[in-house]
This record gives sequence, structure tokens and C-alpha cells, in this order.
Amino acid sequence: MFDLRYHVASLAAVFVALIIGILVGVGLSGSGVTKEADLKVAREQRDNARALADSRLKQLDQLGKNADTYESAFELAYPEVMSGLLTGKRIGVLFIGSEDSGVNQAIDRTLSDAGAASAVRVMSLSVPVDAKGLDGALSGKGPQFARYLGDDELDQLGEALGIEFRSGGPTPLWKLLGHNLIGQTSGNTRMPLDGVVVVRTVNPQQGDTARFLRGLYTGLASSGAPAVGVEESGRTPSAAPVYRDRGLSSVDDVDLGTGRAALGLLLAGARPGRYGTADGVDAILPTLPSG
Repeated sequence: MFDLRYHVASLAAVFVALIIGILVGVGLSGSGVTKEADLKVAREQRDNARALADSRLKQLDQLGKNADTYESAFELAYPEVMSGLLTGKRIGVLFIGSEDSGVNQAIDRTLSDAGAASAVRVMSLSVPVDAKGLDGALSGKGPQFARYLGDDELDQLGEALGIEFRSGGPTPLWKLLGHNLIGQTSGNTRMPLDGVVVVRTVNPQQGDTARFLRGLYTGLASSGAPAVGVEESGRTPSAAPVYRDRGLSSVDDVDLGTGRAALGLLLAGARPGRYGTADGVDAILPTLPSG
């Protein structure tokens, strides 16, 4: 688990500092700085602090040896963190590649635990994209579609599709290109979304598909609603750096309670960033803005 031993060391240092502070106070008493009554209180505080520190350090040492304990302990707080977090929110899920049942179940549980209904729409994209096929579908359909013709416009096409996915409504591009791009889809395509969850189930793409996906992520991130890329713990190669580069938040451990909580908090409007238990994250959990 991410930096648990670092946290163990940090917390241990706090307890040591507490004891040192008290011992310093006791030492000062020898020079007459404190009264006898104060000295007695300080000694009691010292003894209590030593006992508390010993107890906490044993717990922290065990936590450092068994990372699963951290997750088990968090489960106790999980219901309070999630309660009503996403009530009334409309969330969509977009898979880059085929659907992953395990991740899908984790997302479903997140929404349920946070008081939201099931995902409004779930879609999987067929990748790699066929750039020539997309041009063929766009050709001759009017000037509103002609501007997306050509390999150089794949990022713009992806961005427009990302915005349509979030906004709902008529979605003319998805209707025109759906047979080229969509593997599976379900749910309401017209309803606007309050948040989007992205799951990349394929390896990093190159060339035309990479340009298209960069635009797609940008469109999702620029839509004004939270957009969060998620994956299970230990997935390699991770998509988190790509998500961050295109303006999406990310959660790298959605299979864990902490990951589901991070996803729920981000969809509720918490500070965007990269969260989870892997190296390079901003924190394990984001915080909601005050007020």
C-alpha cells in the first residue's frame, strides 16, 4: 500500500515529540521554573503519554507490517464518508475497450453506497479506431461534420464526442459514428450527466487512436462536470498519467474501499487530482471543498 510505512514513521515521530516536550517541561521544574503541583501534573502527563505512545506505536508497527489492516480499519469509516454523497447525481461510465465486470461492479457499488442511482448510461468503445471508416461516415453529411475530416482532426473529433457524451441531448456525432465506435451501450443517451467515470481496459494506443483518445479525454474534462479515470490496484501500465495529462482526475484502486471513497468524493466535487495507493499520487483520498 502507498506510503503506509511513511505514515507510521510520521505518527511515531509525533508521539516521540510529545514525550520529549513533556520531559523538557519536567526538566525545567528542576530549576524552579514550575511549582511542585505543576511538576506532579507534568510527571503524570509524562507517564500517561509514555503508555499511550507505547500502545499506539505497537498498533502502528502492526499496521506497517500488514497493509490490509489499513483497509479493514477504513471500512469502519466508509459508510459515514459515503452517506448521501451522490444523491440525485447522474453518472455515466465510458469504457475504452471492452467492459470490465470487476471495475463495473466497483463503480456500481460506489454509486449505490453514495446514494446515487445506477449509471445513467454505460458505453464501451471499440479500439483501435478506424480513421478511414470515420472519414467515410462523415463525408457528404454537411459542413457541421466536414470539419472533422482527416487524420489531423481526430483530436477535435474526439473532443466533440467527449462533450456530447457528457451533455446528452441529440448527440449527432454519436448517432452518425456509433456503428464505427461503439462496442456496447446501454441506458439513456439524452440525459445530461453530472459526472463521468472513464475506464481504459486496453493497452496504451498509438497513432490515430492515441490522437482520438487525447481529444476524447479533453472533451470529457472540459465539460464542466467531474471526469474521473479509474482502474484496479496494480494495473500496468497505468492510465493515470494519461488522464492527468488530459485534465481528468484518477483513482488507481477502485477495487478497495478507499478507492471507492475517492471516486465518490471526486464525483461529488472534491479537489481534482490523482488519488490512490500507487506511487506518484497526490493523496489516498481527496477532500471536499469547505462550505
